[in-house]
Amino acid sequence: MDTMNQTAEAVRFDLGQTTVRELNQYLHHELADSGARHIQVANPNGQHNIAVGVDAPVSVDIQGHAGYFVGGMNKQAHITVHGNVGWSVGENIMSGSIRVKGNASECVAASGHGGLVVIEGDASSRCGISMKGCDIVVGGSVGHMSAFMAQAGTLVVCGDADPGLGDSLYEAVIYVRGSIHGLGADAQEEPMSNDDYAKVADLLERAGFDYDLQEFKRVASARSLYHWNADHHQEY
Repeated sequence: MDTMNQTAEAVRFDLGQTTVRELNQYLHHELADSGARHIQVANPNGQHNIAVGVDAPVSVDIQGHAGYFVGGMNKQAHITVHGNVGWSVGENIMSGSIRVKGNASECVAASGHGGLVVIEGDASSRCGISMKGCDIVVGGSVGHMSAFMAQAGTLVVCGDADPGLGDSLYEAVIYVRGSIHGLGADAQEEPMSNDDYAKVADLLERAGFDYDLQEFKRVASARSLYHWNADHHQEY
């Protein structure tokens, strides 16, 4: 392990001097016995797979832009990226949280089972694809096919949503503050209930955003794709 500085509760890695493999090795096998509660990662320089598979109640600050799969399979940890990220940030997240201070590329929190992912800027296409119970809050807009085949969980979009939103949606629910430029197959806009407003208020508070709840629209599944229908002659 090559760190710039280490104290009883904080460890600093410089990825200009050490490798992502060494960082992840520490997080997986040495962190639990180290007593560290805060990990600083300097000079990430867009490298991939930073802080994947963390399973400890630790905070991780990535001080710059990160590449693909940052925070993948996260469990318990609270990860903050002080920059932009590439594809699949928080892929298969189980618990804890991931916050991106900038923008995110495709497939934010793909297949995420739990926890909270916050993108303070915009997210690209397929945000929340196949999510299975996590919560995602995007401060900006999302790209096309976001929440594609999302099975459970909540996606809150504080900006606009590109075409194909919620295509083949299951039990996940989407809330959009801005314009919806096209819904996907089997997605429909529905009236907001008091429970919806309460859920959005809670997620906005946790994400650190302050918007008028009355501006949000609810999108959920029409449930017409749940069962195969012989009368459709395989035309879906």
